[in-house]
Amino acid sequence: MIRSATRNDAESIARIYNHYVLHTIITFEEQEVSVSEMANRIEEIQSAPLPWLVIEQDGVIAGYAHASKWKGRCAYRYSAESTIYLADGYIGQGLGYQLYEALLLQLKAAEYHAVIGGISLPNPSSITLHEKFGMSQVAHFKEVGWKFGRWIDVGYWQKVL
Repeated sequence: MIRSATRNDAESIARIYNHYVLHTIITFEEQEVSVSEMANRIEEIQSAPLPWLVIEQDGVIAGYAHASKWKGRCAYRYSAESTIYLADGYIGQGLGYQLYEALLLQLKAAEYHAVIGGISLPNPSSITLHEKFGMSQVAHFKEVGWKFGRWIDVGYWQKVL
């Protein structure tokens, strides 16, 4: 089941996200995010108003996806950045595809024109997911992040809705 996230989902979402914070280069945050901070992030995104979705499997939140403003300037108001994370143990089951599809449909219904996804590289599974939706690479920034004692590249994929 895919639905809009609520403040009550913040604990599950923080648990999913903090796994990536502590163990991967997928996010450039280096400190765990508290449940209250995650609840604030959910409310901030939804008040934009932009979608923040969760996917449940057997009553457990298995992942989430949301959109955020691409940039703060007014002319960017029809462009959004996408974010998606799956809980450890739920990867490779097609849940990411379902979540991303729902997110893109909501953005299109809200009359967004472009969606942009940033990917820390290397990340072949994320690239594959983005490209399944017709997104193509539009940028590659070399060594822009420093985490776990090494430089990390970031690529951006885009789709006009």
